[in-house]
Amino acid sequence: MLKRTITYPDYNEMERTEDFYFNITQAELIEMEYTTTGGFSAMIDKLISAVDLPAIIKIMKELILKAYGEKSPDGRRFIKSPELSEAFSQTEAYSQLFMELATNSQAASDFINGILPTPNPQQQAKIKAVLEAKGLPGGSNT
Repeated sequence: MLKRTITYPDYNEMERTEDFYFNITQAELIEMEYTTTGGFSAMIDKLISAVDLPAIIKIMKELILKAYGEKSPDGRRFIKSPELSEAFSQTEAYSQLFMELATNSQAASDFINGILPTPNPQQQAKIKAVLEAKGLPGGSNT
């Protein structure tokens, strides 16, 4: 999970400083990988090597909004919804974050690395075994 503290002007011309949270779970990452033609990570690699700026910008926006959420008061849940993402996208905090990530490749890389789950070798081995058994990408049969 990534916590970003952002200071921004609201639409009443008041300066605000707030903490915003971003996270992609292992399940979400697997879903993104296997529901994207050719695989999500391969698509990112292709876009970066091709320097396809419009596509990179679109994916950055999708990642920010997919990762955005709010922690429940007890810390047991990370709540995400289209409504929460849309509300965040309507703030200057989103605009500042988006501009930083769109114009600074190191900041974008740090953000992506910060929102992705830490690899768990046991989980990765189980996933690989399932993929191998099904002959899917990511297994040794590819």
